[in-house]
Amino acid sequence: MDDTQPDRRESGFKERTRVDRARDRLREAVPSVGSETVPLADADGRVLASTVAADRNVPHYRRAAMDGYAVRAADTFGASDRSPEVLLTSEGGDEAGGPGSGREVGPSEAARVHTGSEVPPGADAVVMVEDVERVRDEIEVFDAVAAGENVAPVGEDVEADQTLYEPGYRLRPSDLGLLKSVGVTEVEVVERPQVAVIPTGEELVQADPDPGEVIETNGLTVSRLVRRWGGEATYREVVTDDADALRDAIERDLAHDVVVTTGGSSVGERDLLPEVLADLGEVLVHGVALKPGHPVALAVVGETPVLALPGYPVACIVNAVQFLRPTLSWLAGTGPPTHPTVRATLARKIHSDPGTRTFARVKLDREGEEWTATPTRASGSGVLSSVALADGWVVVPESLEGLSDGEPVEVQDWEPSA
Repeated sequence: MDDTQPDRRESGFKERTRVDRARDRLREAVPSVGSETVPLADADGRVLASTVAADRNVPHYRRAAMDGYAVRAADTFGASDRSPEVLLTSEGGDEAGGPGSGREVGPSEAARVHTGSEVPPGADAVVMVEDVERVRDEIEVFDAVAAGENVAPVGEDVEADQTLYEPGYRLRPSDLGLLKSVGVTEVEVVERPQVAVIPTGEELVQADPDPGEVIETNGLTVSRLVRRWGGEATYREVVTDDADALRDAIERDLAHDVVVTTGGSSVGERDLLPEVLADLGEVLVHGVALKPGHPVALAVVGETPVLALPGYPVACIVNAVQFLRPTLSWLAGTGPPTHPTVRATLARKIHSDPGTRTFARVKLDREGEEWTATPTRASGSGVLSSVALADGWVVVPESLEGLSDGEPVEVQDWEPSA
């Protein structure tokens, strides 16, 4: 251990790093991950590692935009209800150059087309079927069309070689459809960040707790959040409060892109992780000015970021959202994640300490078009139900001592997918 570092158990949290500063320090320690090529059908939710351009035009042929007849626009000039223009046609299309016949639509001819079908050579417009009347092998056109009317030109949707997506873009199902339409069959994407999640604490059990024992929930919650945020989680067995056991567990998982521990991050006798991390690498931050969850430690061991999250469930979740989720986005090469919000009126006052960013859990109720946000609990970072049964949280910035009832607030949904 570095002898120049103060004993955290003796010094406590005399100073706490602001959230934004802590995040900046962590950002500097996060490396990039590699890339892989995957079939297009498997790319939903993946982040692109390279630019993607169209391999072909869409449409790749002149496409009818309406059901009707392909014509030469000049042959319809002057057509009206009282004086229709008469054109030669046939349903089969062979006589008048129908779709796929390979024959041009000549002067005073028309070819039957349907929405999406090819406009035959020679034709430059489509008369809508409701504007014509068929009489044997002829049609009467009652409305003139201009050149290009009701015809989608080649490349109207997408042009060949057009850049569609840049690196860092997270693909959606609609994007996959577009890429398939332009001839893309596989894409280069960022590898999913690999995250080891290590719950710690001698009191933790997986089931049937005796008095003094606690069901392990943090590791399960965090590992599933990792998956929701685009990573792959390795959910480890509980490690007891022993320095050697903790050291071995962290060293075992340093091949991962991120190591996350839960519990043992404060300054008590059994909070050994900050000292273990200082011994193995560098503790970037220990103690952050947020509530609930200030006893968080952010470190780097070798080239691997290690996030030591607090053991209280709500504090663990708050810190996972504030630090782990951004870490996964940086690894993937995407921008800082944003949270969906709902504008609401605060039903009760929220207290906050100046200089501390507070995350107050709230329930949302709607009356007409108006939303009301009611705090579920003002304190209690160990009360998991206060966040699990909440609809989101209200963030009180460091500059305020709280928010008054009746104030308009933004309620953040902290649990969406990446």
